[in-house]
Amino acid sequence: MTATEPRVRSPRTLKALNDLTGFKIVAEDGEIGNVHDFFLDDEFWIIRYLVVDTGHWIPGRKVLLSPSVLHELNWEDKSFTVALTREQVKSSPDIDTDKPVSRQREIELQTHYNWPALWTVEGMWPVVAPMVSVPPPPDGPPKKKSGDPHLRSFREITGYRAEATDGDIGFVDDFLIEDEPWAVRYLVVSTHKWIPGRKVLISPQWLVGPISWKTKTMKLFMKRDNVRGSPEYHPAKQINRRYE
Repeated sequence: MTATEPRVRSPRTLKALNDLTGFKIVAEDGEIGNVHDFFLDDEFWIIRYLVVDTGHWIPGRKVLLSPSVLHELNWEDKSFTVALTREQVKSSPDIDTDKPVSRQREIELQTHYNWPALWTVEGMWPVVAPMVSVPPPPDGPPKKKSGDPHLRSFREITGYRAEATDGDIGFVDDFLIEDEPWAVRYLVVSTHKWIPGRKVLISPQWLVGPISWKTKTMKLFMKRDNVRGSPEYHPAKQINRRYE
């Protein structure tokens, strides 16, 4: 390689949340259920919880698990092993995943599983740099029972419109994450109504402000021509640094 040639790094391992949905969750003493959804933080763009449907084991119940408990991912049988027992999951605090998750419930989960404190980003799970830490409130952990406005359901956000400064570009089709530290690196946007058959990647850093629940939109601080000229995303191809 000459001094003028760009150095091409090995590809990062990015995983699509659509591909991980449905994966089995296997505890130390048996299967727990399947991944039903993901709750992400749209302020720091990290996955805060996996929503696990306990299926035939505990019918009608869903539980939240922190990515910090995940051990090994097995693509062949589509499963995650977790550092928990079935009894720990069975006795965990009840949470209605169809409603906003209160900070009080998050604290109860943290206490039950002995997870790191949830109100500091650095304490959520290992290696979240370069994100900055969020100091706890001056009077200690939050005690309000209202839902965290930054906690978003992946299933809910999928299908939201993506808007450039001069018009719609498409809708959110998927998210690409790094499983260390479970950070959202890209939104996969389908432009099929504007540019048929095409998908592009949008970094969360290019979004303007928070996601709008009311209008179900995400706004970008770029024009449509910027998106039109961007590299096309092919799900079957691995993303390398040159592409990024």
